[in-house]
This record gives sequence, C-alpha cells and structure tokens, in this order.
Amino acid sequence: MKTYDLIVIGSGPAGHHAAIQAAKIGKRVALVEKRELMGGVSVHTGTIPSKTLREAVLYLSGFRQRGLYGISYAVKKDITIEDLVFRVNHVIKTESEVCNAQLSRNGVDVLIGHASFLDAHHLHVEGSRLVADFETEFIIIATGTVPSHSSAVPIDGTTILDSDMLPRLPAIPKTMTVIGAGVVGIEYACMMATLGVAITLLDLRPRMLEFVDEQIINELTYHMREIGVTLRLGEEMESVDKTASGRVVVQLKSKKEIYSDVVLYAVGRLGNTSDLHLEKAGFLPDDRGRITVNESYQTPVPNIYAVGDVIGFPSLASASMEQGRLASCHAFHLPCSSMPHLFPYGIYTIPEISFVGQNEEQLTTAGIPYEVGVARYREIARGQIIGDETGILKLLFHCGSRKLLGVHILGEGAGELIHIGQAVLTYEGTIDYFINNVFNYPTLAECYKVAAFSGMNKLLAR
Repeated sequence: MKTYDLIVIGSGPAGHHAAIQAAKIGKRVALVEKRELMGGVSVHTGTIPSKTLREAVLYLSGFRQRGLYGISYAVKKDITIEDLVFRVNHVIKTESEVCNAQLSRNGVDVLIGHASFLDAHHLHVEGSRLVADFETEFIIIATGTVPSHSSAVPIDGTTILDSDMLPRLPAIPKTMTVIGAGVVGIEYACMMATLGVAITLLDLRPRMLEFVDEQIINELTYHMREIGVTLRLGEEMESVDKTASGRVVVQLKSKKEIYSDVVLYAVGRLGNTSDLHLEKAGFLPDDRGRITVNESYQTPVPNIYAVGDVIGFPSLASASMEQGRLASCHAFHLPCSSMPHLFPYGIYTIPEISFVGQNEEQLTTAGIPYEVGVARYREIARGQIIGDETGILKLLFHCGSRKLLGVHILGEGAGELIHIGQAVLTYEGTIDYFINNVFNYPTLAECYKVAAFSGMNKLLAR
C-alpha cells in the first residue's frame, strides 16, 4: 500500500492549490480526480465556462459599445450557440492543461479515479486504469458541489436544464425562465438577456442577493430590467411541465403560469459528498452535503480538512484557492496568515458587481457612524471612452477617522477595480489616500478619487 503525507480529493481551485502548497515544502502529495482532465467543476462546468460564455456574449452582441454606437449595434447579428461554445472550449482546454502542467512540475502524483474513505487515514481509489488503497497522514476534501435538483422539475438536458447544462444548450431560445435568483441564476439571466432572449427570473425571496449592498442591488435591478429581464420575486414555484407543443410551463403557487422555450433550474448547489463514505472517516455532512469546518478548515476529525465550495459560503474560486493553501499550511505547521473578512467578491452579472469590506446595512446594524462617497462612470473620461455611462463606485468610510470601511462597485471592470480598495482596507487606510494620490488618466481608477472628494465634501458641509 502506497503512503503519502497528504492526499487531496478534487482538482478544482481549492484542491489544486492545497496540493501544490504541500508539494512546495517537500511533502509527498497525491491528488485524486475522477476526470481525466484537471480543474474540477470550476474549469469544466462552473466558473471558467460561465465567465468565458459571458465574455463571448458581451463581445459578439456588441453590448459594451452600444452606449456609443446605439442599441442595435452588434459584432455578429445572428449569434449561434456554436459561436459561444467555440471560445468556451478553447479556454477550458487551455486551463486544464495549465493545471496538469503545474501539478506535474511540482511533483504531485495524480490518481485518476473515484475516492472513498476506508477510515480516517485510508482511501480507496477506483478508476478505469486504477484500483488501489492508499494510506496518508492528512486528507483534504475539495470535491466542490453539484447542482441541486427537485422532483418537481424534470430536468432533461434540452428544454429543462440545471446550471451545469446551460453552456451545452442545443440552440439559443427566444424565451427562458430562470428559477433561482442566486449568483448563478442572475449571472445566466443577464447573459441570455444580453443575447436578446426574453428572460423571466423567479425567486421565493423578495430581494436578490441579500449579502450585497442594497443600493448596488437596486442599480443592478434597474439595468436587468433595461436589458429585458422580467423579475418575479416573492413567488414560489410549484411544478414544471412540458406542454404538448414542446414548450415548458412553470406553475406558481400564486396560480400564475409562466411559459417559455427553456427553463433553467438554478436553486442552489449541494456539496459533492454523497459517495465519499464520510461515515467511515468518523463524521457526516449536513443535509445539503456540505462539510462543517473550523477556522483552520479542519473537519470534526482533525487530520481531515475540507475546503472550497464543499464547505459552503462564499463559494468563490478565489476564496477556495486561499482556503486550500491555508489548509495545507495548517496541516504541516507552516506559518501563514489570511484575512477572510477582506476577501473580495466578484459577481459576473451584466453589469458586473464587486465589493470588499462592509456594506451600509452592516455598518448601520453595528452602530458605526459612516459617510458615503460616490463616483459615476459617466463623470469619468474613461467611462465615456468605453461607453459605460451607468457604472458606479461607492466608498464607505468612518465619519471621525475617515478610515475606509467598504468599497462597492457596479460596472465594467468592477472585478479588477476592487483590488485598489482592497489594498487600502488591508492597511487600514483612509480616504485621504485617494485624495492625495494620482491615478493614471484616463482610467476607471480615477473613480476612487472622485468618490473620495464626494465623501469629503459631505463631511465639510456638516
């Protein structure tokens, strides 16, 4: 029986980084992956396909240029699913090859097969070319998630889909109903609406993305309606059925009926743990398949860690990478530090959202006196140049010390722009940093300076 210092289950962002971190300090590491290609859900059905699909949609539809050339502008008039998937497949292939190369270069043994626990230190791995048992000191579970299904939604992969299936649509429909206004549902709703698909977005909750600043969500809601998304919030689905003509009808508990060509069921995801036999390791997941961990990502069994989407919120690839690294560092007593409270969030709606730090609701609940500084892209030369006149950057800062407390952005490049604010938050800086420093011109980064002056003016006017 072969022995390792660490076996990682899953090759997504969390598992990949966990394995490489341990290998870099000279540990004997194996990574188990049931696919022949590395990258996990993130590369093959999740983050990479969806974000690549979004980029293809934005480019081919000409959406970014419509502020300059008119709402009818498009790079390609009749966009097909083949046009979109061409780009997706290219990026998936490249990213998977990069994962393979990094694992190989760092001396990580890749075991292709399905892993299951025999006990807390032994795993059984079974694949088409491998059937063997392995012993290890530590195990890191990074198996990710799978889409949640419902008996009321007969998913068939053609007209009734889960979120993993959408990039494999046979054709772009004229109408679509999206059930679930979480991150995945909203992102896909925005993409398809940008292609001209009439979207109805349905969710039981009265507000989308409760963890996002309310003003940002209100702005996003306005823009989603502008691109053709009909919102049915506070409505509960009862059933989904196909009609005789091949269309799909969603029955609501309010007795409404929503007809469309395609239904996307995006009501959450479940931890991918059902066939790991965790009970043999000495613990069980919760009722959604997620694994409970402590601040060091240890499960109830100390030598077994869990990282990434399988442990639940925030379920971001960026956070998962860091969790994997930290778990390996903790297992092998390698000094490290991290600031989870300052992890940035990126939500790839159209327009995109990114934020870091606290929002207005949190500051109000905590009784922290704050002021707000806002910059609009339309005030910035770069916003005019790129044709995005709707973006917004919002700074929250302490009224007394002027210490930066949160940054919230909606608009083109938000996911990149946020890191300037993240750096200032990390070093507990004030909005004076933005006022006293020079930003390249014309850039969207100039929004920070305009927003800081906006906030300072409010203080001076008191």
